[in-house]
Amino acid sequence: MPVTNLPFATMSELAEAYRSKELSPVEVTKAMLERIEKLDSKLHSYVTVTPEIALEQAKQAEADLAAGKDRGPMHGIPVAIKDLCETKGVRTTWGTKILKDYVPDGDSTAVRKLQEAGAVMLGKLQMTEGAFSVHHPEVVPPVNPFHADHWPGVSSSGSGVSVAAGLAYGAIGTDTGGSIRFPSGANGLTGLKPTWGRISRYRVQALAASLDHLGPMTRSAADAGAMFSAMAGSDPNDPTTLDEPVPDCLADIDQGVRGLRIGFDPRYVYDASNEHTTQVLDDARRVLSDLGAKLAEISMPSKTTAMYKDWAKFCAVETAVAHEQYYPARKAEYGPVLADLIELGRGLGPLELMHVFHDRLVFIGELRKLFKEIDLLLVPVHPFGNPSADDLDRIFKTPNGIDDVLRFTAPFDMSGSPTITIPGGFTPDNLPVGFQLVGRHLDEALLVRAAHAYQGATDWHRRHPTL
Repeated sequence: MPVTNLPFATMSELAEAYRSKELSPVEVTKAMLERIEKLDSKLHSYVTVTPEIALEQAKQAEADLAAGKDRGPMHGIPVAIKDLCETKGVRTTWGTKILKDYVPDGDSTAVRKLQEAGAVMLGKLQMTEGAFSVHHPEVVPPVNPFHADHWPGVSSSGSGVSVAAGLAYGAIGTDTGGSIRFPSGANGLTGLKPTWGRISRYRVQALAASLDHLGPMTRSAADAGAMFSAMAGSDPNDPTTLDEPVPDCLADIDQGVRGLRIGFDPRYVYDASNEHTTQVLDDARRVLSDLGAKLAEISMPSKTTAMYKDWAKFCAVETAVAHEQYYPARKAEYGPVLADLIELGRGLGPLELMHVFHDRLVFIGELRKLFKEIDLLLVPVHPFGNPSADDLDRIFKTPNGIDDVLRFTAPFDMSGSPTITIPGGFTPDNLPVGFQLVGRHLDEALLVRAAHAYQGATDWHRRHPTL
């Protein structure tokens, strides 16, 4: 099938076009770089664009494919990297002032694996300060390409905006409390947060080490699966990586969802959600049921509420550890929000921390038992549809506002569970709204398969902003 809208093609469409000689990696990479130059001055998704590297890698990919050296579905695909993954010879700022001029002497494992799979690196993507909730005061935040007044998501905001705007075909995101899922939902993308430990964190700047997940943000479930399979795997440089086989997520992607048991807790979902979120969840339930899945009402684990209410305390302590070499020695270079989080962590008492730690263990155990009854769990991304920046500002200023934002995301960082975010509808103002499927540990291939089945029956993931 010919590629008719190049900036918004999927990776799988490009891969087919390369192999049929309809398109070449160099041609596509040049088109991407021209589009970035034309549009990103208004969208601010990139920190650093790397045209020389991209064109060199594209030429190599083109030569390899012509010589019959096919590295798989990522070969020759232009992607971009969140600016906390270290890249040799290219600055890695972490969204901060303290590392604004830091140029690493080596690549993170995730970046290296993508390059070994033949991917083309377009550049480094803007992010919130230290991967927490807001951008450094001296940074111009990325702009949601569907509507400039709406939230682009955190902290992988540049990742979300770049892929949604047709400035990359996929991007690395990270998720500690929701930062693959929030920007995927806000920008109409498919984002895969793998099981904790599936993708190496070697040479990736941390927000909270035991909560941080790396994963792909793409335009389709198939693309997320391909990018995940290229990045995942055990790494001797990161002893926390899981020594488990990495699935080929594309191998059984067409098996559908017939017979899968999908759990849904109405009270957990509906008690906090607005009409846009509930409509998307209702529609998702109907589509999945029509595809043959078995929807079942369940009750979430007893410690679910504790997980999103206490997430900030746990994250704060690990963030304070991550910043020990810089804070408080260079406190003046920090923005106030990240500084406040670090102060919270530095001041938290050991007894309070251990209560959270023990609740986390109980939640993990309860969730594991729940997944003996179901195969997947259906939840929103957050309760608010597609909020404007002003809406979010009001929410954060209300009592327990941040708890509501984290209600459907933070628990699954605390448990390390894999999730996939899928575009599930649009508001009356033509803004995307997503939902999540959550799986058992190591079940990324099943999540990709279920999302792919849903996307075969809907077209929300094919709707793009007008730029």
